[in-house]
Amino acid sequence: MNTGARPAIDDAGLRERFAGELLRPEDAGYDAARAIWNGAIDRRPGLIARCSGTADVIAAVRFARERNLLVAVRGGGHNVAGTAVCDGGLVIDLSAMKGIRVDPAAGRAWAQPGVLWGELDHETQAFGLATTGGVVTHTGISGLTLGGGIGWLHRKHGLTVDNLLSADVVTADGRLLMASEDENPDLFWGLRGGGGNFGIVTSFEYRLHPVGPTVLAGPIFFSLDDAPKVIRFYRDFIASVPDEYMSVLNLRRAPAVPFIPEELHGEPVITVVSFFAGSIEAGEELVRPLRRVATPLVDLLEPKPYVMHQSMFNPTVPHGWHYYWKSQELAELTDGVVEVLLEHTRRITSPLSYTIIFQLGGAMSRVEEDATACSHRGLGHNVNVNSVWTPDDRDAEAHIAWARDFHADLERHGPGAVYVNFLGDEGHDRVVAAYGEAKYERLVALKRKYDPQNAFRLNQNINPEG
Repeated sequence: MNTGARPAIDDAGLRERFAGELLRPEDAGYDAARAIWNGAIDRRPGLIARCSGTADVIAAVRFARERNLLVAVRGGGHNVAGTAVCDGGLVIDLSAMKGIRVDPAAGRAWAQPGVLWGELDHETQAFGLATTGGVVTHTGISGLTLGGGIGWLHRKHGLTVDNLLSADVVTADGRLLMASEDENPDLFWGLRGGGGNFGIVTSFEYRLHPVGPTVLAGPIFFSLDDAPKVIRFYRDFIASVPDEYMSVLNLRRAPAVPFIPEELHGEPVITVVSFFAGSIEAGEELVRPLRRVATPLVDLLEPKPYVMHQSMFNPTVPHGWHYYWKSQELAELTDGVVEVLLEHTRRITSPLSYTIIFQLGGAMSRVEEDATACSHRGLGHNVNVNSVWTPDDRDAEAHIAWARDFHADLERHGPGAVYVNFLGDEGHDRVVAAYGEAKYERLVALKRKYDPQNAFRLNQNINPEG
């Protein structure tokens, strides 16, 4: 926890060319502006530049370059590592840039970097359209897109980066570039999975697909005692499902949310959350065996609005709680993996912590590995171990140790791969693991071209020094 005061950055030279709001440590609204989703992060920047548009972003980047300032870039502020805010430096805050335009006839949407997934879904679902987004709607589109983008639609329509058609990018030297397959294609390649290393995106163009607006989706809760047979059935079940089916497994104590009966709150459960991007009838036929694998505690798999499903788990990950993540990508859920999952779920230290296992494959796996910077497309599962606790919980070290021990045991069963959006502050080797050594070297060369001074380094950093 950082409670010390930080000196303000003199904004002379920026204020006269900046249309948005500039917040210094003594200003009203400063503390609210520096707060991000992960309440465990408490940093005090010297200046927050809340941009109103691309011209403000260019001005802020040039100002930081002139003053040699440490720069953090904030979109949705949802990254677990807290890289959206810094101590002592300049936060280039994009959260007020909320413009969205949808062309339903062309199946396209353009969105600015402060947009959240729930906001984009609201606009596109007015036309029965969507693109692959996150599974929590208060996640920002910027960070999720630039890191790859898994969500309920990635098996049917590919990752978010597979649906990114172009981007407007402010580079470290203050230029505005268009990146697409036809214009600056090397930069476009790096943006699709390379995170915020190569510039600040001020506009995203997405491909949209017909989705819903009503889909078959939702969780089935089983007792944790049934987990061994549920997981073993599940891994056989998903081996032959069509691309329209996407799912996650969740192991935890049942959260105290309104859609779960109160008598189950706090009980150890395994949840299979299904999503079907096809007809309701075909989905109902497909999931029928899943409902019979054991006696459900609660079955909430039903037709519902797509936007309702997208936001269903928002209450389990609110702003301000403390979060610590460890993640691993696996080829399959072997018996050894199942033993690790059950052992550590039984040893959980916080009633708010959980493990979520994303089903991969489908359309995302059929994109060539080198087509984008996003890696490990051939693996079957992403396992994300989430330690979660409230600000008044004094057992943070125990909760963090639980996640680290859990991950250490998982690592023995996988290739060492990790999804870059699920990395915390874990160092150089884990960033390399997110890409593989060959792809990382290609990203280093790109970083040298577009950001040789590593101005954009508060991220899962690709160091131009290699």
